[in-house]
Amino acid sequence: MSGEKTEQPTPQKLKKAKREGQIGRSQDIGAWFGMLAASVMLPRTMESALEHAEKLVAQVPDVIADPQPAAAMALLKEAMMGTIWAVLPLALTMMVVGIASAGAQGGIRVATKLFIPKFSRLNPWPGLKRMLGPQALWEGTKALVKTSVLAGVLYTTTKNVFPALMSAGQLPLAALLGTVVDASLNLIRAASVAGIAMAAADYFVVRRRTNKQLRMTKEEVKQEYKNTEGDPLIKAQIRARQMAMSRNRQMADVPTADVVMVNPTHVAVALRYEPQKGAPRVVAKGQGPLATKIRELAAEHRVPMVEDKPLARALYGGVEVGHEIPAEFFGAVAKVLAFVMSLKARGSAAGLHRNPNSASEAA
Repeated sequence: MSGEKTEQPTPQKLKKAKREGQIGRSQDIGAWFGMLAASVMLPRTMESALEHAEKLVAQVPDVIADPQPAAAMALLKEAMMGTIWAVLPLALTMMVVGIASAGAQGGIRVATKLFIPKFSRLNPWPGLKRMLGPQALWEGTKALVKTSVLAGVLYTTTKNVFPALMSAGQLPLAALLGTVVDASLNLIRAASVAGIAMAAADYFVVRRRTNKQLRMTKEEVKQEYKNTEGDPLIKAQIRARQMAMSRNRQMADVPTADVVMVNPTHVAVALRYEPQKGAPRVVAKGQGPLATKIRELAAEHRVPMVEDKPLARALYGGVEVGHEIPAEFFGAVAKVLAFVMSLKARGSAAGLHRNPNSASEAA
């Protein structure tokens, strides 16, 4: 049926969808990659924060001994700046990861159309359809799988930590803290890797669903082609009108030609030579009915016609109207023009003549 959306979306449809924010992407990819990056950056962030905290704590007794407001404010400012510099690498890493994940899933574009209020968004029916449709089933399945996988990762990662925690009384505090921190980082990294794998599957499902929503009917494809490329019928009419105008210009230039090369009946090429403008120029050419029209105009305006089959064919196929003849034709055309000048000198230039210098004549 013509109403079925069986066609892949056109580039114009995809471009419009991107402008409107209709892009198949998974939000989980950026979140899980961000968590993985955070697990890598956290040790350095905590180390930097602890080093700065030690320096601040060392300055506290001096402030207490001499409680000047200026000294207290300077210590507070130093604490704030230290916190910012400690957290800044982590924040920048998270931002870069978020931007990169968004760019990898279809580019970064602000969909301004989504900010425009639409009353149709207040309609609860589409929301209910999503809650009860295949999308809701996928979201529920995804949540169940995510919970199961993360529970398995949590169990696998922490089962080896419990013996160390049970014997915590025999371990120094620093060693105990190191064990807990390492276990926490390993848990975050393992969960991130598992989450990235699930997010990749979610991305392909969302992408497939979005592409299915963007499919078009055959009629929509035809209409979009008309809107972007123009109606084929109108384009054909314009092309025909342009060709007619070109033919009219050519016919108007035939009486000004110095010679018309003919084939003798299939091809006609009119040449005009103006020494001050360079080499001889093709002012009109045609084959079939157009060649007949050129010959009729040449006969009517007493323009010499010279029959030379090889030269006429070569000029017709190798030189566009309005262009000068290439250098390889200079010698042959010069002999034709000299022949025409001799005919004019005798007063017998009008009509059809055979080129005495042509290869066919020589043979």
